Amino acid sequence: KMGQSDMYNLCKKHQGKMVCITEKCGKKHYGRITGVDNKMVYIQPRGGFGGYGFGFWGGPGFGYGIALGAVAGIALAGAFFW
Repeated sequence: KMGQSDMYNLCKKHQGKMVCITEKCGKKHYGRITGVDNKMVYIQPRGGFGGYGFGFWGGPGFGYGIALGAVAGIALAGAFFW
């Protein structure tokens, strides 16, 4: 089982890449990781507004935040997702 610091390191490793993030509840998020802090991973969703995700409200970079504690897994998203 991965701890929050392990998930932080995994998100940092994949920062800037297209990923599929799966939450513990089963919800999936597809997009580019734009930032990571000690509580949140920020993702720019695919097909966002003008390529800037949900805009300036999210946090570091562009996009929206997902709590690290809610993340169950991260997978690199291949071209077939787009």
